[in-house]
Amino acid sequence: MKLKLSRGDELCRSESFRMRLRYLILDKIKNTRSEVLVNPAIGEDCSVIDLGQELCVLSSDPITGTENEIGRIAVHVSCNDIAASGAEPIGLMVTLLIPPDASLDSVEKIIRQLTVTATSAHVDIIGGHTEVTDAVNRFVISVTAIGRTIGKNVIQTSGVKPGDSFILTKTAGLEGTAILAFENQKELAQKFGSQLVIEAKKLIAQISVVKEGRIAAMHGVHAMHDVTEGGVLGAVWEMCDASGCGAEIYKDSIPILDTTKTICNYFNINPLKLISSGCMLIADENGAALVEKLENEGIPAAIIGKATEKKSRLLITETGAVIIPSPKSDELYKAKKRDE
Repeated sequence: MKLKLSRGDELCRSESFRMRLRYLILDKIKNTRSEVLVNPAIGEDCSVIDLGQELCVLSSDPITGTENEIGRIAVHVSCNDIAASGAEPIGLMVTLLIPPDASLDSVEKIIRQLTVTATSAHVDIIGGHTEVTDAVNRFVISVTAIGRTIGKNVIQTSGVKPGDSFILTKTAGLEGTAILAFENQKELAQKFGSQLVIEAKKLIAQISVVKEGRIAAMHGVHAMHDVTEGGVLGAVWEMCDASGCGAEIYKDSIPILDTTKTICNYFNINPLKLISSGCMLIADENGAALVEKLENEGIPAAIIGKATEKKSRLLITETGAVIIPSPKSDELYKAKKRDE
C-alpha cells in the first residue's frame, strides 16, 4: 500500500503525520486469509494473492497530479506497479469521475487515451465505473491493475539486502518534466524556445517500466520499486524503510537530462524529488551485469549507489553526505503552487 502525500499542508509533510498514517490506516488493517501473501505496507507497490499454480498481483493508483495525458499516464502508472513485482499486467479496472461541466469531447479524449494506451501495453480494460459527479471539479481516474506471475516468484520492495547495488533506469524527473511542459508550454517556450518544450513533452512516451521489470525479474533481482511521487530519493527511502536497511546514493551518478535540469531550475524544484514514472529503482547484488542486460535491450541504466547495513540513508555529494529524508509532498506540487 502506497501512502502518498500530495498537495497537503505542513501537517502532511511532517514525519509525525507519516507515523499517524501508520496508526490510522495500516495498523487497523487485519489480514486473516492465508491466500494473501503480501500485506499492506508503506512502499509496497502491490498486494499478492496465491491462486494455486500462479500468483495474482494487484495494485491501485489514482492520477491526481495532472489532467494532461491523464488516460495514458493512468494505464502506464498502474502497469508499472505490476511490473515492479516481476509480474505481467493483464487487466485494468478503471474508475472515471467526471465533473458536471465537462464536455463530451474531453470525455472522448480521455477514453481514447485509455484504450489506445491499453492496447499498446497489451492489457485489457475489463471493467470499472464511470460517473458524472459534482464531488469533483476536474477529471479523476483511479485504476486497479491485475497481473500474474509465472510460477510463484514475486519481487517485493522489501527485498533489498546490504551490499546490493541500486540501479536506476532512464533519467530522474522524467514524468514530472513532461507534465510541467504540457501544463506550462507557452511560458516555457517563451523563456527557452519551443524545442525544449517539444523534447520535454516527448518524455511522456517513456513512462512505462514494464520492459525493464520483465528483464530484471528474469535476472533474479532482490527488489524493485517504480519511481513515482517523491522522486528518486523518495523511492530510495521507501525501499530502505521497507527492507530495514540504509543506503549510500551518489548524486553525480544519478542521470538527469539537461531538459529536466532547465525546467526544474526555472521552477526552483529538485529533480531528485520530482515524480518520475518511467524510472525503475532496482536492488541487486550484481548491478553491473544487470545494467549491461538493460542497455543491450535499449534501456539506459546506471548504478547510483549501494545498500548498507546501517539504517542511515545518505546522499553523497561533492561537499559531503546529507541525510535523505522521508518523502514529503512531491516537487510537482511545489511548482504548481507558484501560481496560487
